[in-house]
This record gives sequence, C-alpha cells and structure tokens, in this order.
Amino acid sequence: MEEFTVPSPRSAGLIAVLMATTSLFVTPVPASAAPPRAAATAQAVEKDPTNLTELRKEVEKASKQLEEADKALIKRRNEIAAAKDQLKAKLDELARMEKELSIRRRPVAQIAEQYYQSPIGGGFMSFLSGEADESTLRAMVDAGQIVAVRQQAVEETGRLYADKQRLAAEAQELWSANLLAEAQMAAEVDLLRQRSDKVVKELTQALVKLGIKIDKVGRAALACNPLGVADADRYPNGLIPKNLLCPIQQRGHLLRADAAIAFVSLNEAYKKQFGRDICVSDAYRTLAEQQSIYYRRPGLAAVPGRSNHGLGLAVDLCGGVERFRSPQFNWLEKYGKRYGWIHPDWAYSSPFEPWHWEYDPKSDSIL
Repeated sequence: MEEFTVPSPRSAGLIAVLMATTSLFVTPVPASAAPPRAAATAQAVEKDPTNLTELRKEVEKASKQLEEADKALIKRRNEIAAAKDQLKAKLDELARMEKELSIRRRPVAQIAEQYYQSPIGGGFMSFLSGEADESTLRAMVDAGQIVAVRQQAVEETGRLYADKQRLAAEAQELWSANLLAEAQMAAEVDLLRQRSDKVVKELTQALVKLGIKIDKVGRAALACNPLGVADADRYPNGLIPKNLLCPIQQRGHLLRADAAIAFVSLNEAYKKQFGRDICVSDAYRTLAEQQSIYYRRPGLAAVPGRSNHGLGLAVDLCGGVERFRSPQFNWLEKYGKRYGWIHPDWAYSSPFEPWHWEYDPKSDSIL
C-alpha cells in the first residue's frame, strides 16, 4: 500500500522557522503497550543528542548574515556606480559650459582686436570736446559692450573654475569614502563566508562520525549542506540530482539536506530509546520509481510528480512503526515533530498509512 498525497508546498527559505504546532491526538496506550525504558524517554529527546540541529541552525544563521552582507555590499557598489554617473554628468556639463564660453569669447576677442588695430582714442577726445560724430559714438558704445561682456566672461569663467574645483574635491572625497566602505564591507563578507564554511565543515564532520557516507569533508559535503536546499528545490518533483541529496544512516536512502540532517538527529534519539536505528523501507523516490509504483498499485499511490518522496521530504518506515499504535509508532508520533518529522493527517485515514512520515521545517522546534 502506498501513500496518496496532495502537493506539499516547498520550503520558502533555508531557515527552519520556530513555530508552535498543534499536537496530534494520541489515543491512550495501555501500560502493557508502553514503550520500553519510558522513564528515559524524556531525557533521550530533551535535546538533540548529536548536536546536528544546532549546527544546522548555525549554518543557516551564518548563511543569512552572509546573504545580508552580500546585499549590503552590492547596494554600496551600486551607490558608488550611481555617484560616478552623477559626477560624470556634472563634469560633462562643465565641459559643455566651458565650450560654450569659449565660443562666446571668440567674437568678443575679434572685436577687441579690431579696435586695438583702430584705436578710438581720437574719437574719445572729440567726444569730450563735443565734436564726436555718429561713428565715434557707435564705436564707444561697442567698446563699452566689449568691456562688459569681457568682464562677464571673466566672472563666469571664475565661477566655472571654482565649481569644477569643488566638484573635483567632492568627487575625490566621495570616491575615497566609498572605496574604504567597500573594502570594509568586503572584509566583513569574507569573514562571514569563512565562518559559514567552518560551521558547514563541522556539520559535515559530525555526519561522517555518525557513519553518513558523503563526499570528502574538505569539500564541505555539498549534498548534505543545508544551504544547498535552494538548489535542490529548483528541480521538479522526482528529478532532483543525487548530488543534491544527502544520505542517511540507512544505506541506499537519500533525502533533501535539511530533512536528512533532521532525520539523522531523530534516528539517534530513536536509537537511544529502542537500541537500534529506525527501519527505513523508502525515502527519496525518482519520478520513474513513482510512476512504477503508481501503475502497479493504482489508487494507492500518489500521482507521479505529486509525492513528497519526489521532493526528498518523506520516508516510509518499518521495524514496528508500520503498526499503528505500536510503541515505535507512538514514540515517533510524540517526539518526531521536535525534529521536524510528522505523521500527516491524511495518513491516519485516507489512505491509512502508519508507515508514512514527512519532514516539515515549520515543525522543527529543537533549538
């Protein structure tokens, strides 16, 4: 018998959100059916026995800080680029004004040269004696205009030069400040990236110590890096590349990185309670595998492309869990959600599948 699921929304981000969840209704279990070593149960799940969840959250926290720092750095660089554009526009405007000023100076210089070659000194004396003719008066008016225009040109040139000097100084100050700020932010980003890599490596080493067969620790175990969830989430259901899926202790089974890390922690707590690993009969399922099951068991399996198995977020369990209200089932029902693993509502009745469990990041409440 196979699960029939409705599409589950993918995780909106990498960080498992801390939320209060509604407890599933648990039917009282007779004392004879109580899980073994019940007195030690609370202690066994009091905290993550492997510290994986804490490490995973540290990775996600470092990733968030790194992402924010990267955004701030990009913003700063955009501001620098915008400032450069504004400065270039101002300097272009200054160049244009100087060019226009040069053009306006040219006829003034020509007139001045003409009157220099034909002095109007005599005309000026005749003007004083009251004997100036019309041409003399016109020449004197032109000379006055030349002086006024020339003076205006000199003053405008001075203002332009002062503006240019001021802009150049402001540009230099702005450029230096921006370069310093960018260098400081780049150094901060680099430190955050080193911290993130360090925590990822610690997480990888912890997984390796628990027997998870993953790629070399020095390569930061990309398949089991919770920061790779976004990459896995971009692929269609059942078509996630295996190099983006993380193995669990149960050989041959894969899950999405965050689900796998949470499951490893759950498995360690389960092992403390029952003395053995959780029995897993199925985990990630390719689209072809889902199609095969669907055609062999029509009506009892999810439509291909709509199963949480194809997202690496579901497992089918055995070893007693598949028996409803067994000690193993009851223990997982009570404590599984602390690690983000739940028995979905539909699996209680439609269809009835006590062996089917799913990872829900919002239910992951271990700090």
